[in-house]
Amino acid sequence: MSYSLHQCEARLEEIDRALMDPSVLSNVKKLKELTKERAHIEPMVFLWRDLERCREEIADAKEMLSDPEMKEMAELEISDISSRIPGLEEKLRLAMLPPDPYEGRDIIIEIRAGTGGDEAALFAYDLFRMYTRFCEQNRWKTEVLSTSIIHVGGAGKTSMGYKEVVCQISGNDAYRYLRHESGVHRVQRVPLTESQGRIHTSASTVAIMPVAEAVDVEINNGDLRIDTYRSSGAGGQHVNTTDSAIRITHLPTGIVVTCQDEKSQHKNKAKAMKVLASRLLQAQEEAAHKEMSATRKAQVGSGDRSERIRTYNYPQNRITDHRINLTLYKLDRFMEGDVLDMIDALNANLQEQQIAELGSKF
Repeated sequence: MSYSLHQCEARLEEIDRALMDPSVLSNVKKLKELTKERAHIEPMVFLWRDLERCREEIADAKEMLSDPEMKEMAELEISDISSRIPGLEEKLRLAMLPPDPYEGRDIIIEIRAGTGGDEAALFAYDLFRMYTRFCEQNRWKTEVLSTSIIHVGGAGKTSMGYKEVVCQISGNDAYRYLRHESGVHRVQRVPLTESQGRIHTSASTVAIMPVAEAVDVEINNGDLRIDTYRSSGAGGQHVNTTDSAIRITHLPTGIVVTCQDEKSQHKNKAKAMKVLASRLLQAQEEAAHKEMSATRKAQVGSGDRSERIRTYNYPQNRITDHRINLTLYKLDRFMEGDVLDMIDALNANLQEQQIAELGSKF
């Protein structure tokens, strides 16, 4: 929700009154909305007051310039206060930027092999390793929710790949840092199975979804079809002997989620429901994006899984993000989790465009 600076003080008082209303305190969704809105508005109000106070002090000091005895002191005061104003204005611009509704959320990352067959699955594995290394550097917790593994042999060795891997990442800044990673990641390199040394192009897709909370989506049990089946692949003694794998189909949307990594049917169901809720939230967001202006959708791309966002060129040790036209020549380090330069550039680009949209409102 957007307010002019002159409306912020009134709205802050209105929210404070609402937060004392017992009916609001008992409404979890409303309470959360108001608390988040207040956290956004309060810094703007304080900065606006500081800025207005500075302007008033400058105006008072200017009145003293006509007094010879006070002129020197007034000039010093005007200079000192004036030097503080640009910093306050910049802080206020940043405070006025619209908050991301999912800031601070845990996220679910889905990586799937795209075009390129086995090589795409190998690259999906490399991408997952890259993100988990970055998570380790930030001390974020990762929990794999679902995997579909393949093994690819070539040139006398075998490597593991992912047809799909779904993982939850828990950390206060995880969403802010990884929110721009959704899309098609294209790789150019000599595949493991290539005997002639030719460079091939393949791709994997990444989807970043905030973990859904109870107030975000409502899932009716009557809308679900839950099937159990026997797990396949490597695992413990229960694999292939018990119907522990779960497939959940959300009938209204047709979204299907499977999970077979746990030996327990109940654990697989819990993980699958978590992924389903986040996919439903993502579907809601995508529907909302279609109603947004083309300018806003183009900030750093739509976040659509079908949009090509980045190319990983192994022969030239080059990584290029096509949304901001940034190229780095450190792909070897990038794949080890050294991705912060790219992420910071994406966030800075978003901030610049938001400030440009905001314009001069004070």
